[in-house]
Amino acid sequence: MNTVRITDEETPGARKVAVVTGAGSGIGRAVAVELLTAGWAVALAGRRPETLAQTAAAAPAGGGRALTVRADVSRPEEVAALFAAVRDRFGRLDLLFNNAGTFGPGGVPVEELPYDAWRHVVDTNLNGAFLCAQAAYRQMKEQDPQGGRIINNGSISAHTPRPHSVAYTATKHALTGLTKSLSLDGRPYGIAVGQIDIGNAATDMTAGMATGALQADGETAPEPVMDVADVARTVRHMAELPLEANVQFATVMATAMPYVGRG
Repeated sequence: MNTVRITDEETPGARKVAVVTGAGSGIGRAVAVELLTAGWAVALAGRRPETLAQTAAAAPAGGGRALTVRADVSRPEEVAALFAAVRDRFGRLDLLFNNAGTFGPGGVPVEELPYDAWRHVVDTNLNGAFLCAQAAYRQMKEQDPQGGRIINNGSISAHTPRPHSVAYTATKHALTGLTKSLSLDGRPYGIAVGQIDIGNAATDMTAGMATGALQADGETAPEPVMDVADVARTVRHMAELPLEANVQFATVMATAMPYVGRG
């Protein structure tokens, strides 16, 4: 059952409208607050209503308007209800930030990974991204004026895996194919689709990196992180381009993280 909470009243269509999935924490929260601060109306989607409310409360007074919707992106009926709520409240959709995702069980070798764990990562990271993109695509194609933008949250793992990350890495590689296909198919309808690949943003998910992360050579070493606000500003830049321009792929990473070359 989806629950919907509106933080303020406003005439539909008065602002640019975004959906941010996984908005209750981490990158999703940072991006949602950045957009709200810039005056966007933002639908905050996630599985925990209490953390969505905290995200809405983190935006400054006088910013955009927030709509919180409890939704599990891996469930088609809940995705449909999410986008119906956005349409009913705001009348249109200008941006989907397809952010919801999970790493799955960390540090598990491929031969020991339970199928249920694999399936959960695929359902969330890939199937969830597809379902949300499909719903956004339909709405953007049908609305007047037509068009909008979808930004998929990829990862450095869309290029290079970490050890023991087979489910996460496979889904992030697949997300790149989803981005390219949606970008091509959206051209006739003014739907621009891009992807941001993020490395070591400082969130709860990456909190352990400062003390040590498993490296490809089997050693454990601390890794630098960057401020998640830098990611949020990059997403906002991508979002606020005119639809005639598109950042197809962007990589934002901690400068000294072990990714380029041999680390």
